[in-house]
Amino acid sequence: MTASDRELAEQLNLRLRHVVLMLRQAGADQPVTGQQLSVLGSLEHGPRRMTELAAEHGVRLPTMTAQINRLERDGLVARGRDGADARVVTARLTGEGRERLAAGRERRLSFLADRLAHLTGEERARIAAALPAFDKLFSGP
Repeated sequence: MTASDRELAEQLNLRLRHVVLMLRQAGADQPVTGQQLSVLGSLEHGPRRMTELAAEHGVRLPTMTAQINRLERDGLVARGRDGADARVVTARLTGEGRERLAAGRERRLSFLADRLAHLTGEERARIAAALPAFDKLFSGP
């Protein structure tokens, strides 16, 4: 790693931290936290194994189990069993969970669109041009 790579990593880390904090603040008054919305988003395309969810979110299984317990208590997620292995616990979105996910996503997108509207056309174009690099960065080596 070169010094310039390290400096770029530090600058990117700082910007990502600011983005995360900004989005948390935007949803601070909502009944579903950003973390919960993220879990709901992971269930958007169908049931998932608890172990897969934990791995995707970078947490231990007991932490994900606690998160799913809260979402299930609130009627946003339902537990099930894997058809191939009845010992495996899965989680899936309920209708209410799908509605909350859509509402949370809409609120976040509206917030970001409002912030983007305050930038110049050139600044928005630079952000748009950087998106493919972010896709490549986040997909791994």
